[in-house]
Amino acid sequence: MTDQNFTVSFTVDHTPAEVFAAVLNPRGWWGEDIAGGTERQGDTFVYEVPGVHRSEIELTEVVPDRRVIWLIKDNWMNFVEDKTEWVNNEIHFDITETEGGTELRFTQIGLVPAYECHDVCSPAWTFYVTQSLRDLVVTGVGLPGGLPGQREAIEAARA
Repeated sequence: MTDQNFTVSFTVDHTPAEVFAAVLNPRGWWGEDIAGGTERQGDTFVYEVPGVHRSEIELTEVVPDRRVIWLIKDNWMNFVEDKTEWVNNEIHFDITETEGGTELRFTQIGLVPAYECHDVCSPAWTFYVTQSLRDLVVTGVGLPGGLPGQREAIEAARA
């Protein structure tokens, strides 16, 4: 991993098991309409904001209470020229028990400043990880699809 890969983290006063359970529930913090399995090594799921972003993701490593790795198998975004920017990127969720609680470190290996989507994707991940995922751990309720305009885009595509 290089320092250019996108990374954010948070620490909460909860157990590694609670953080791990939340990571395995992206419907609760990223997108309610995720289709497919999100809990076991080898599971594949699809995240989609219709007309905006679609990713097919495989869980390549699942170590209870310690680590989850997603591999982006396919990706399309309407707001970048290279629609496949994320293809073959890995997303790491590393969970570490600390004196202050449990730290979750999120890293998208391959999401670098040279990516066209970096200026949009970095703040989106920051929101989903440090606010929505953290809220799911702390309160039991995340904010999937909570980015401004995202719910509207989904509803418009369904209409």
